[in-house]
Amino acid sequence: MDKWLKLAIEIQSLAQNGLAYANNVYDIERYERLRDISAEMLNMKTDFSLEKVKDLFCNETGYQTPKLDTRAVIFKDNKILLVHENNGTWSLPGGWVDVNRRWNLC
Repeated sequence: MDKWLKLAIEIQSLAQNGLAYANNVYDIERYERLRDISAEMLNMKTDFSLEKVKDLFCNETGYQTPKLDTRAVIFKDNKILLVHENNGTWSLPGGWVDVNRRWNLC
């Protein structure tokens, strides 16, 4: 994948995540501008119109993830670790996988 495409995707991801949590007009304006910049970058390298790029690339809302979830099984002293979810159920510890996040586990 070309470096510019990786950068455009990362900028769009940062903008969408920022918009999910921004609570003042100035931050919202900045994140919307970053999202527009990422769309303009793709528009310059493709045959798609800017409107089409924005429609395909900038319409997601909420925290951006690849919509993948990861879980772990942790045993200690013949017990298993569970977490209490917000909806009242129990599950293995884990969560959403972040875009372009690399973890070094030791």
